[in-house]
Amino acid sequence: MVLVTGIEAVLIGLGVIVLLSIGVMVTFVLVVRSLFRRVRRSRAVNGTTLRTRARLARGPQRNVLALRVRLDESLRSGRSAVELAGGGARSELPRLFRRIGDEGAVLDLQLRLMESETDTAALADELPAARQRVEQVEGLVKQVRSAVASALSGTTDDALSTLGSEVDREVAALHAGIEELQALNRRDGRVTMTRPTTSTVRDEGNRP
Repeated sequence: MVLVTGIEAVLIGLGVIVLLSIGVMVTFVLVVRSLFRRVRRSRAVNGTTLRTRARLARGPQRNVLALRVRLDESLRSGRSAVELAGGGARSELPRLFRRIGDEGAVLDLQLRLMESETDTAALADELPAARQRVEQVEGLVKQVRSAVASALSGTTDDALSTLGSEVDREVAALHAGIEELQALNRRDGRVTMTRPTTSTVRDEGNRP
């Protein structure tokens, strides 16, 4: 019985070790997959990879990748502008830009499909239309950025005008205070100069 119990304990210990090892391996795999997905979804990494591919590509595919780079950079700039704009009176901009982003995503899928085109002639025929679509997206993004810049500059102008008025008032008050202080100093100086000294009074008293 003692021998059996010892063997069972060893087997149980080995089983626990195996289960722990499996758990560690599964956890490691899940963490690695999660990190890999985050890297794949990272816009910065995707953009860098796309630009690298565009530089290294040759032939008609290089033109397609160049259009994808232009589209990606345009959407990035528009997204940054909308994030800076925030809410308030510009609350419609995020909704409008989401629609632009959706159209840009569809266009990017079309461009990715064109990358796999093996018929050079067919690809050359499709490129002008694709380039025109990318230019349309770029034009829409420029309008969004222009609207954000106009709104931000208007807010800045109002704030600077208000600050300018306050500074002018403070400077005027400061000048008035300095002039008043100088006037008081001048009056104190005249009083001091006209007031007879003690020695003068004594000398006059001692005169015959």
